[in-house]
Amino acid sequence: MRPVDNPPNPWHSSYVDYLGERPAVELQVYEEQAKSIVAENDSPDIPFRWSLNPYRGCFHGCAYCYARPSHQYLGFGAGTDFERRIVVKENAPELLRKHLAKPSWCGEVVVFSGVTDCYQPLEASYRLTRRCLEVCREFRQPVGIITKGALVERDVDLLAGLAEHGAATVFVSVPFADEADSRAIEPFVATPARRLRALRTLHEAGVPVGVSVSPLIPGLNDHQIPAILAAARDAGASQAFHVLLRLPAEVELVFGERLRAAFPLRADKVLSLLRQMRGGRSNDARFGARMRGEGARYRLVTDLFDRTARKLGLTAPVAGPDPSPFRPPHRQQSLFGDGGGA
Repeated sequence: MRPVDNPPNPWHSSYVDYLGERPAVELQVYEEQAKSIVAENDSPDIPFRWSLNPYRGCFHGCAYCYARPSHQYLGFGAGTDFERRIVVKENAPELLRKHLAKPSWCGEVVVFSGVTDCYQPLEASYRLTRRCLEVCREFRQPVGIITKGALVERDVDLLAGLAEHGAATVFVSVPFADEADSRAIEPFVATPARRLRALRTLHEAGVPVGVSVSPLIPGLNDHQIPAILAAARDAGASQAFHVLLRLPAEVELVFGERLRAAFPLRADKVLSLLRQMRGGRSNDARFGARMRGEGARYRLVTDLFDRTARKLGLTAPVAGPDPSPFRPPHRQQSLFGDGGGA
């Protein structure tokens, strides 16, 4: 498969556009010492407040990834740069430990990852997600995992340990039941069957698991909803959710190119249906509307999802543990005891 073209970065006044065949794109890794690792979200579209992302960019190369434009703030592009120029936050575990040790921290759920996948291939060698989970285990810090990476099953021991305290839930993202469709749009991700196998491994170890049928792409994967939910339930999932496809900024260019290359006869219909669900636009950036659609077709798809989920006994994602099992770090007492007197 030819790499997806790299849309021009709007923050740059010039860019390179190759004539003829594009050179092979090799992986480049940039190691950085981050200033912080736990980010706070204030969007009403996102059902969690805190998130942690050990990596910037993602090797998985999903054409639809809404995080692509964020790479432009680093001076990179949203296409092949996002997929092959990966930034690694080497000090993520140390920063997390400092964050959890703050007197003001009360143990709210931290989601891995709100932007790029915490179990992309580089995690196999850098082990940043695993080391962060080791910190979370020490503090009994509640975590939620959202991933397409089958590598998540490597950390079943840590996640099962956290789950014993009600402090871990894992959602595996499976937007396609058909392997060929998945490979066309998610070229470097484990197959749907492999992801479901990882989900089963976690379930059998006692970790609460769910499935994310995201993004929903009208005319491409919406008819696969029943098959995905049934396969996830059979693998042990008890929860399920979905998010409608978002195409902000340069993501529309990347997705459109790959869609037309893989599904030339269906591309126009898919994009037209999406615009119908987005009020005539490819993306709706308004708070409260970014993850949802509108119109008859959207209601039809969400009704199919809801009815199937109910039939299979799958619920919407549940809130984090209350009270939190978070265990504050040991703080040395005064040499004179609580009162400080003789």
